[in-house]
Amino acid sequence: MSEAAATSEARLKLMRSAPRGCEHILSEESLAFLEALVDRFGPRIESLLARRQERQRRFDRGERPDFLPDTRSIREGDWRVAPIPPALRDRRVEITGPVDRKMIINGLNSGARVFMADFEDASTPTWENLIQGQRNILDATRGQIDFSDDSGKTYRLKDDPALLIVRVRGLHLPEAHITLDGRAIPGALLDFALHFFHNAHALHEQGRGPYYYLPKLEHHDEARMWADVFRFAEERFGFANGTIKATVLIETLPAVFQMHEILHAMRHHIVALNCGRWDYIFSYAKVFHADPQRVLPDRHSIGMTQPFLRSYSRLLIDTCHRRGALAMGGMAAQIPVRGDPDRHAAALDKVRADKEREAADGHDGTWVAHPGLIETAMAIFDRALDGPNQLDRLLPDLQVDQARLLEHPEGRITEEGLRDNIAVGVQYIAAWLAGRGCVPINHLMEDAATAEIARAQLWQWIHHGATTTDGERITADFVRTVLDEIGPDLRREAERSGLPAGCLEEATALFTELCLDEDFADFLTLKAYERVIARG
Repeated sequence: MSEAAATSEARLKLMRSAPRGCEHILSEESLAFLEALVDRFGPRIESLLARRQERQRRFDRGERPDFLPDTRSIREGDWRVAPIPPALRDRRVEITGPVDRKMIINGLNSGARVFMADFEDASTPTWENLIQGQRNILDATRGQIDFSDDSGKTYRLKDDPALLIVRVRGLHLPEAHITLDGRAIPGALLDFALHFFHNAHALHEQGRGPYYYLPKLEHHDEARMWADVFRFAEERFGFANGTIKATVLIETLPAVFQMHEILHAMRHHIVALNCGRWDYIFSYAKVFHADPQRVLPDRHSIGMTQPFLRSYSRLLIDTCHRRGALAMGGMAAQIPVRGDPDRHAAALDKVRADKEREAADGHDGTWVAHPGLIETAMAIFDRALDGPNQLDRLLPDLQVDQARLLEHPEGRITEEGLRDNIAVGVQYIAAWLAGRGCVPINHLMEDAATAEIARAQLWQWIHHGATTTDGERITADFVRTVLDEIGPDLRREAERSGLPAGCLEEATALFTELCLDEDFADFLTLKAYERVIARG
């Protein structure tokens, strides 16, 4: 334990010192608030995670996600969420990214309405990334953030920056650098506690928060837990009930059947639901990983025009607008293709078609991964919106039932798709292990969801004996052969991108393990985090 760690008698202990310049982030007062949160809500999170495991066991035995009969009165009731604050009413284009200093400045200066600073899928939870990220957000909240790169170029905030919203980690992710009574604390509570403690009053005075994104919820009881966390924090710091506002990502298959219930459980604090579609595809594979009839085709063929995804997004719009909440669209992961006008135009055409569909359906805003897409997305939503949003748009004739939401996507399994999954999965995990959670690969900005889909598909294909369109049976040996064949290309790319020695080999071993193990791992980031902690 470091010299800065708490005394041996303390229940909450730091296993690492604060990074240089971040000592104020881990103040005695902020840690006292964190301890109170973990003491009160840590056991509840453990119980909620245990219930996830039990639901998955039922899915493995053939049960299917469905609308809950005991909450019918909520779905059919006449109620609405609390009014949306002025700062959150116009979110027509949002950009997301990790919490490093340069990215926060660029995101806030991007011209998007909102920048989501992401402690989850776009950030590797190294101690330095997490605590330095909190310092960066604190400085940005006060307008005191700047950055100089190795070439001497300086980055500073412009006037009228984007609204900053923080995405905390999912409930499943632990934080091993801090323990309570000898056990790792929930990472989500650390992210929330430090951000709220240091920024809530400043943001409230500015009329710009505190606002959060909540990822990977699977049940309305998890939403209710977050509502209780928010109320606990509000009471402790003297805020009115409902001061904290949140957007919940609907990115798990069980959650799509409980959107009314999630909105109701958080009705004092929630302002929107978001279509986290890439994680949603992974969740489909995860829920049905044991079912040989639910093997997914190539991931690039699973677009938003597939019936199960189209139904999901339209049901989200209708549900949100009936309850007075915004309905946010999904991520456009494309990035500009410099030096190749034809490929660049093709990428923008894909973005344009995606955003036109979202705007026409009734979404109130959308996500992009790169500033180069903001102008395209903004123009589409500017044309579609008469005001700040489309809250008055309902889909009265929408018919979406369980069968429609679970309809299996059509598509082929190709060797090209298999090779792409292996290459992208290994490259992303290697970057993640090196501390980079958001990575440009093949002109797409990838985060953890990409690698999750890739390894989940390979697991399904191997364990259920899938064959490619060329008649090649996908086996463990076949995957190892492909890994050997593309190994030299992956090593060259690792060298070009400056990955530390050993990251590629470690990533290859982990990716292989995730694909070949008899048991399907819940999240690759849990296994990858063990390796991050082992590195120190």
